[in-house]
Amino acid sequence: MSNLATRTLTGVILVFLVIAAIIIDQHLFVLLFLMFTIIGLWEFYSMVEKAGIFPNKNAGLFAGMVLFTSNAMVAMNVLNPELLLINFVCVFLIFLFELYRNDPSPFTNIAFTFFGLLYVAVPFSVLNYFPNPSFAPGGYNSSLLLGFFFLVWMNETGAYIIGTAMGRHRLFRRVSPKKTWEGVIGGAVLTLLTANIISLYYDQIRLFDWISLAFIVVVFSTYGDLFESMLKRSIDAKDSGRILPGHGGILDRFDGVFMAAPFAFVYLLLMY
Repeated sequence: MSNLATRTLTGVILVFLVIAAIIIDQHLFVLLFLMFTIIGLWEFYSMVEKAGIFPNKNAGLFAGMVLFTSNAMVAMNVLNPELLLINFVCVFLIFLFELYRNDPSPFTNIAFTFFGLLYVAVPFSVLNYFPNPSFAPGGYNSSLLLGFFFLVWMNETGAYIIGTAMGRHRLFRRVSPKKTWEGVIGGAVLTLLTANIISLYYDQIRLFDWISLAFIVVVFSTYGDLFESMLKRSIDAKDSGRILPGHGGILDRFDGVFMAAPFAFVYLLLMY
């Protein structure tokens, strides 16, 4: 099977899993993305080890699981928001655990342990709030979450197709030689068209807000792609992992989501 066919098949399966989890049940979405959080953190910590940095994997994975699960339970109105303070306990436990590792670079290890949480666990955690950004009791509306993913996927698809077919002018040669302005424009056009179509079916928010979210996705999803490219270049890694044939790892597949989700969440939070 060619690389393009493998990439397409893997992408279709992943998209199906995400859409099915969102539509069928909120708990299923939480379980799926808790798994993605764990795998993503493991990939990140494994990648930086190649650069001679040794974050505390066990502490980081535990803190990431607590961070994601606690936010999911608050978003589902199972826990009171005050209980999110438990995440501060996990933060200081990482400090304590590093005392017993006897590594020559403890503060570098601590910094990258935290950075993994900020880069992977926090963006995945805020996705839990998209179906109910107003925190209404018992509220779960899949349209905002689905719409966000549709925008991200269409941006990536348009950028890939147009960039491959017509790309000439490099966007950021030092970080990502293959990414072009033509690809960015192609992704932006397809994302804006998608936002207009989505607004016809998902009327929980106005057309103006879908267009605004589309702009947020285009800008910050692109930056997310560039940031991950910079990360991989800094440690001489081609892919973050091998779990997704044709795509690499979870970090490779969700790099746009990592950067776009927090900005989209803030927009929704302020809008509501």
